[in-house]
Amino acid sequence: MKEAVNMKRPFVYNLYESPVAPEEIERRSFEAIDREADASRFTAEEWIVVRRMIHTTADFGLIDGVEFSPDAIGAAVAAFGRGAPLYVDSNMIRSGLSVARLTAVWPEYTREMIRCHVADKDVAGECAAAGLPRSIFAVRKARPWLDGAVVAIGNAPVALLEINRMVMEEGIRPAVVIGMPVGFIHVIESKEELAGLGIPYITVNGRRGGSPMAVSVVHSLLAIAEARRDAST
Repeated sequence: MKEAVNMKRPFVYNLYESPVAPEEIERRSFEAIDREADASRFTAEEWIVVRRMIHTTADFGLIDGVEFSPDAIGAAVAAFGRGAPLYVDSNMIRSGLSVARLTAVWPEYTREMIRCHVADKDVAGECAAAGLPRSIFAVRKARPWLDGAVVAIGNAPVALLEINRMVMEEGIRPAVVIGMPVGFIHVIESKEELAGLGIPYITVNGRRGGSPMAVSVVHSLLAIAEARRDAST
C-alpha cells in the first residue's frame, strides 16, 4: 500500500478566506494587461476589443496580429443599435454570446436572432451529397439574413470563404465581419481575401482564431455600443 502523499494546503483556501468577486478579478486582469502591453497602434476603442481578446487567450502576440478596417467599430455599433441579426459559424459561439449584453444595447434581441445552421439536418444532407464542408451550406442557408448582419466566424475558414464569395458574386453586404477562423488549411487565404473586399471587418492575421476569440470581440463591441449610447445621453 502506497504511503499518503504529503501535500501543501490547497491554494483555493486563500480565496475562501479572502473572497474576490468575478468583476474584481476581471478588473485586475485588465490592469495587468494594460501594464504589460503596448497598445499604441490602436485607438482607444480598438484597444477595448484587443484587450478582451488577450484576456480570453492570454496571448500578447495578438497585439501584432489584430487588424481593423477603419469603419469596423462604427459599423458594428450601428448594427447592434438597430437590432441587426447575427450569423455565427459554430454553436459554441452561439452558446457563448450573452443575450443580456445584446439586450442592454437593443432590448428586443433574442437567442433566435443568433443564427447558426451548421448542425441542421438539411445542411448535413447537402454536405453529404456534394462532398463539401457543411459550413458552406450553413452559410448559404443564412443568405436571407446576411445583408446588414453581424457575422462572426471563429471556427471554419471555409465559412469565411463562402461569405467572401457571396460578397464578391452576389453583392451581399454584412454590417461587419468578424473573421477569426482557426487552423491550418485555407485560414490565411480566407482572412486575406476578407481584408480586400471593401467591407467592415475585424480579423487576426495568421492561423490563430477560435470561437472564444470571436465571442470576446462581439462582447467588446457591445460594451462600446453601450458606452457610446450612455455618453450621448
